[in-house]
Order: sequence, then C-alpha cells, then structure tokens
Amino acid sequence: MTSEAAFIAALRAIATAPGARGLHDDAAVLAIGGAQLVLTMDAIVEGVHFLPGDPPDSVAWKLVATNVSDLAAKGAVPRGCLLAYPLADEDWNAAFLTGLAAACDAFAIPLLGGDTVRPPEASARSFALVALGEGVAGVTVPARSGAQPGDDLWLSASVGDAGLGLALLQGKGTADPSHTEALVERYRRPSPNPALGVALAPLVHAMMDVSDGVLIDTARMAQASGARAVIELDRLPLSRAFVATLGDELEHRLFAAQAGDDYCLLFAAPPSATGLISLSQTHGATLHRIGRIESGIGLALTHAGTPVPLPERLGFQH
Repeated sequence: MTSEAAFIAALRAIATAPGARGLHDDAAVLAIGGAQLVLTMDAIVEGVHFLPGDPPDSVAWKLVATNVSDLAAKGAVPRGCLLAYPLADEDWNAAFLTGLAAACDAFAIPLLGGDTVRPPEASARSFALVALGEGVAGVTVPARSGAQPGDDLWLSASVGDAGLGLALLQGKGTADPSHTEALVERYRRPSPNPALGVALAPLVHAMMDVSDGVLIDTARMAQASGARAVIELDRLPLSRAFVATLGDELEHRLFAAQAGDDYCLLFAAPPSATGLISLSQTHGATLHRIGRIESGIGLALTHAGTPVPLPERLGFQH
C-alpha cells in the first residue's frame, strides 16, 4: 500500500461520514444549522512541492494558496485557517511570517490558530494548513462527481506555466528573463480566485481545482462522475510566456496538461449555462472551453480533431 491512490482507497473504510464525500472530493462538507462548512487541508513538503532554495515568503504564500484553491473549487467563501509550523532559524521564521501575512490578507482568510513543533535537525521542511470556508446559502457545494454527458468542460486560466517555471528553476532549459520571472512566479505564488468559484457554483454540475495536472484531474472528475471526458488539446489555454519559451506544438501542449501546480478551476457546465464569460470577466478571469463530457468511462484526447493516445503518465502522483 505504497501508492497515494491505494492508501486513500483504504482510508475510505474509515471516512464513512457523509461529510467526507467518500474522499472523492477536494474538501469535506459539514451542514451545521443552516450553514455549509467546507473544510480542507493541504500539506507542502520541501523537495516535493517547493524547492529547498525557494524564498520562505513564497513557501508561505503557496501553502495558503493551495488551500484557498480547494475552497474556490467548492464555491466556498474563505473564513479562516489553522497552521502547523516547524520552527526554523529566526530569519527563515520572519520571512515565512511576512509571506503568510501577505497571503492571508490577499485571500481574505484570517489565521485562527494552529500548532508549532521543533523538527529534527536537517529534516525536510513540511507545512500543513487547515482551511475553513462557507458555502453560499441555497447553493449545493459542487462536487467532482456531478459532470453529465452533454456538459462542456472549462478551465479558468492558462496551464503549464508553473510546471515550466519549475523546470527552469531546475536548470532544464532557458528563457527570456521576463518570461522566466513570470513562469517562476506561477510556480511559487499560485493565484486561486475564490470569488470566481463562488460565482460559478450555482452554474456548474461539477468543479475541482487543477493541482496535479489537467489530464489526471480531468480523469478523476470523469471517474467520480461515471462519465467520459474528452479534452481538445488544441483548445488548451497557454500563456504568452509559455509559448515563447517552449512552443505550442502537440508535445508542448501535452507537457502543459501533465505538469500540475496550476491551481485554476476545472468545471463541467451545461451549454445552457449562460453568462459564464461575462461572469468570469467580472471576476478578473478568462474562461476557456477545453472539451466535453460524454457517455462512457474514462478520458480521451484529441488535437485538431484527431484522436491522441493517452500518455503513460497523466500527471503528478505521490
């Protein structure tokens, strides 16, 4: 039971409360009185989710942003967070706190408490944050599992920048300095949009965030929904910095779809969901239709109308 998927499957025998949603979703949902409390926890680990040389303030930002991204995917308004923090040297602690304060302020998610520990010397840094949000009254908190045949498949932002930024930090290729800065920023400082998630929640059948890669996360939505998702790779939104650095041929589009760390919204909505584009512009985002949901099971890819075989690796897995 060494794989992430196998361990989560075993946990389902324990997490049987309705609020756990069968561990198939980005967050848990508890009905308390007339409110819907949305809870999530993401951890980030040095060498896995961030590099040893990343600035402490950006590590703190990423920790908060990844959790806020889960709340956004459930259409939840951020209400607070709890931090588990391994004490480091004084300068590292101070820089981390600067980034933490900036992120909590930017995403309007107050720090409510948490825990501190003193880890063994030379151990990898590891952080965890519990984020709490509130679903909108009268609106069902979207799950991954609601996608229906006939739905369109959408993304709320371009993808691939974070993965390319990581590759550049690892010395895999070069880019124009201005493009490098933009790509590295997408890796170190994700920008989820919880207000957009709240606005989309009444209009979608299914919604989740893209953390491990468009391909693997879309496959998860399709599996949870008992449906088949078709991604049109030529519709995949790529940024100017990405295209200028790597290109937009099929192989590069596949890289962008597998890379992960995008922290944008992936959702399925019926064609009758009018107002999506104007809604997104109101919230400072551009929505991109990238495919559709069909009857069947699994994931399929096309490029310029031609079927594309699924790559052996769909995205990041522990």
